[in-house]
Amino acid sequence: MNPQAYALLGLTAIVAVLVGVLVFAFMRFAAAARDTRQHLRESGGESAMLAIALQESVQKLRQQERAMAERAEASERLSTHIVNSITAGLLVVDPDGQVQTLNPAGRRMLGIREGVKQPTHYRDLLAGADPLEQAIAECLSTRQAIMRRALQMPEPIPARHLGVTVSPLGGAEPGAGGAICLFSDLTAVMELEEQLRLKETLARLGELTAGIAHEFRNGLATIHGYGRLIDPAALPSQFRPYIEGIRQETQALGQVVTNFLNFARPTQLSLATLDLGAVIARAADDIRHEMPGTGTLDVRGAFGLVEGDDVLLRQAFLNLLRNALEACVQAGIEPHIVVEGTIDRGLGQARVTVNDNGPGIREDQRDRIFQPFFTTKASGTGLGLALVQKIVVTHNGRVAAGVSPTGGACLQVTLPVSAASPVALPEVTK
Repeated sequence: MNPQAYALLGLTAIVAVLVGVLVFAFMRFAAAARDTRQHLRESGGESAMLAIALQESVQKLRQQERAMAERAEASERLSTHIVNSITAGLLVVDPDGQVQTLNPAGRRMLGIREGVKQPTHYRDLLAGADPLEQAIAECLSTRQAIMRRALQMPEPIPARHLGVTVSPLGGAEPGAGGAICLFSDLTAVMELEEQLRLKETLARLGELTAGIAHEFRNGLATIHGYGRLIDPAALPSQFRPYIEGIRQETQALGQVVTNFLNFARPTQLSLATLDLGAVIARAADDIRHEMPGTGTLDVRGAFGLVEGDDVLLRQAFLNLLRNALEACVQAGIEPHIVVEGTIDRGLGQARVTVNDNGPGIREDQRDRIFQPFFTTKASGTGLGLALVQKIVVTHNGRVAAGVSPTGGACLQVTLPVSAASPVALPEVTK
């Protein structure tokens, strides 16, 4: 072959090699592009799946958060409902003495009005309830629980007797603080115990004195009989007043002994369902005939139905009204007497308050006026209010003395209402 042929053959070989290189490069590029597209497709699916999974997780977390928030709100509502519904008082203070919780029952017992801004420190909040404040202070300082302590509260706290339990929050461990105080109104229980004690006292008094009074009555009858046998005209004139004095005193003492026998005699009740307002209205009508000048006697409020003895209850309220009238008349005051009735459905009680504008009853005498033969009147026998108390106690009620809005005497009678008493009674005003 000539040199040109060799040159052409070599050039052809070079071109073939170049074409092969180009084809190989193109094929590699195409494969790389294909792999890249496949990789992009695969990576895009994984990202989408990852995004979907992440979104589902976020939604589940949000749902769990909402469920937890709803459970927390429900738990808070339930705890608030429980705290507001319990009949016992609940007072919680922190280590600094700041009041954290005081439920409505506690407010009612302590006489704290709802909706009025109250002090935040327990000492200021309980400024008028010193025994309770001292019990909480003792628990905070000693970190020792106070169990079932009975406290007598001062006036004007509505709950006069409290049963108190104070526990340190977190126990007695170091670093714990605050206290939780649970208290309940024991006033009705204490009054019931006092009522039972009074019934027992009256029964023993009747048994002890009935025989003695009977013997006194017989001796007075003998003295009075001999005095009647003496003819004053047959005696010198200077001795006649002595005979009259003997007769008058024996008659007066005989009446006192009769009244005391009536008081000491066991009371036999003839129970029936009575309209208490009607009983009081009849007693008021009897007293109005004795009112002097322009004196007034008003009866108002709701009284309800009671299980009682009509005659005895009427006698009790007659004694109360006559006692108020005589107190005003003897003090030279024109009498203005108000009888007001209220019904406490929660306790099932009817309260009758007799207020007058007389001189009132001294505080040191309020517990003694119901004792037999204790009187503040010049001519009183001291059995009127004692008989009132006996009748009221026999009807499972109680009577207490206080001060009326006008500064006179206030006698309050509390009686249990009958189960047949309607839910609401119209007010009576006379």
